[in-house]
Amino acid sequence: MAAMGIAAVEEKKDWILEPLSLPESPCCNSDELTSLILPCIFCEVSCPAEDQQNLLRHMIVEHKLVIADVKLIADFKRYILYWKKRFIEQPITDFCTVIRTNAQGPEENQVEYYLLCDVLPEDRVLREQLQQKRLEEVLEQQQQERNDSNFARICMFCSEEFAGNRAVLFNHMAKDHSFNVGLPDNIVYCNEFLDLVQKKMDNLQCLYCEKTFRDKNTLKDHMRKKQHRRINAKNHEYDKFYTINYLELGKNWEEVQSEDDREMIEEQDDDWSDWQDHPVCVVCLFCEKAKDTTEKLEIHMKVAHQFDFPKLKSEMGLNFYQQVKLVNFIRREIHQCQCNKCGEAFSSKADVVNHMTETNHIMSLLDRSAWDQPQYFFPTYENDALLCSLSDWESESMDDNQATNVPVIAEDISNLQALKESSILNCLRNPDTKN
Repeated sequence: MAAMGIAAVEEKKDWILEPLSLPESPCCNSDELTSLILPCIFCEVSCPAEDQQNLLRHMIVEHKLVIADVKLIADFKRYILYWKKRFIEQPITDFCTVIRTNAQGPEENQVEYYLLCDVLPEDRVLREQLQQKRLEEVLEQQQQERNDSNFARICMFCSEEFAGNRAVLFNHMAKDHSFNVGLPDNIVYCNEFLDLVQKKMDNLQCLYCEKTFRDKNTLKDHMRKKQHRRINAKNHEYDKFYTINYLELGKNWEEVQSEDDREMIEEQDDDWSDWQDHPVCVVCLFCEKAKDTTEKLEIHMKVAHQFDFPKLKSEMGLNFYQQVKLVNFIRREIHQCQCNKCGEAFSSKADVVNHMTETNHIMSLLDRSAWDQPQYFFPTYENDALLCSLSDWESESMDDNQATNVPVIAEDISNLQALKESSILNCLRNPDTKN
């Protein structure tokens, strides 16, 4: 009987065994700054990003412009494009300090240079904004690498292969080979970092003192005896790979760590006005289109899929909890490529959505018995931001002055135990269960 029960459930395919996640694509399109070409502020001359010094030289020689502390500019291209636009709007003398060379000599030998630096408040604000933007990008990249489960790499010391999360490899190298680079979560651009370290090892170069040896065994003996199985913190080549070096404009990890925090503790600042929450992307119920607000997503679903969610929840009088169950039900049906009205199965999500749109089954959810079940309190997708942005239509329609406390009536969950006992997971754990 148990085998027959399992076969019946398998035939229906009404289960999800693996954790699901919606696509993490950004809501907003990336800006136009994808090219690696740096333009001159004043003319049509441009050069590749790696030839930045040539561009600076060109602007000094041809246009007499000197940019101070270029190394402290987090995004040089955005910086250049900003001032290119501003110098068109206003004269350069409104922004730059004029420096006259050979001021005591003949007038014909005098040359005026223009200094653009962060003494100008506008320039200072721009540099700080670019630094903040860079920090946000680095933290986002770091978070993606932390969550990446497709990481695969061979240990550079023992050639053992590791797959999964990057922390597994770092922990192995620290434990088995005494190669410690700090907490793995503090590292960003992990693959590039490992490529750099691997390149040094392949070139028979010590990672700490950076001396070169005649063969691999000699290098390994040297690093073991001298305890050089670590990177040199004084080597700024590694600064790029640690997030602490992106925290403040013009400060590396040494300067940040040497700061005295006592003043910060004594003068606690409760001003959170500069707090910027991470943008939330809500994903469509029927495709992978994402929007940054629920209102925009509802418009998309209405135009692209003829699914009017506000109309549906208004006509059915859905409260917050019923909306949660409805969303999870639709997500589940679409994931399993099954029409929620007629139950017909399809080979892809696009096919089932096309079918539901053409037959107008996409709005046929008036039968509550299919989806108004306690099991749909559990999210189909673990990172479904749409569930967090749902609102109760009744509270939306009530005036704030007339709002009253509405009692919450507990839902009947008496059949949860029966659902648990009849689930496919329970059958697999207890093959002797009789149906």
